[in-house]
Amino acid sequence: MDAQGGEAHLPPRSAAESALTMTQFMQPEHANSLGNIHGGVVLKLCDECGGIIAARHARRPAVTVTIDSVSFLQPVMLGRLLLVHGSISWVGTTSIEVTLQVEAENLLTGERLHTNSAWFVYVALGDDRRPTPVPPLLLEDEMARVAFAAGAERRRMRLARMSAR
Repeated sequence: MDAQGGEAHLPPRSAAESALTMTQFMQPEHANSLGNIHGGVVLKLCDECGGIIAARHARRPAVTVTIDSVSFLQPVMLGRLLLVHGSISWVGTTSIEVTLQVEAENLLTGERLHTNSAWFVYVALGDDRRPTPVPPLLLEDEMARVAFAAGAERRRMRLARMSAR
């Protein structure tokens, strides 16, 4: 809070400041009877990665609000190294959209397959556990501006779907 009782100005932060790649080796406990990794395991890792990114950006706890979209493009096989790459694509007043891309690496050949893409949305929480303002996203280049505009459009579509219910 500032001296007038309003929110203090939050300086913009770049997506690079909070970007993250998490890795985990896929073991038998992650697999189904076909030897594919359960989609839920992949989603859990995406949510963990996205939640860390959102909290880093906000410097506040952040909780999942919605999983906007997940595409399962290729199965993840047992024995692969899963890489979850995430970065912020859009920021609102209290919410943060994180774009996630998942790759599965064959450690013996070095081959990497893009297996999943997703957008997760988080909201930052204040000390009262209610939504709290987050820093704006610093749009450093044209690619960041395009990603932000696409995120704003996904938000518009999410809100339209919710109001149609």
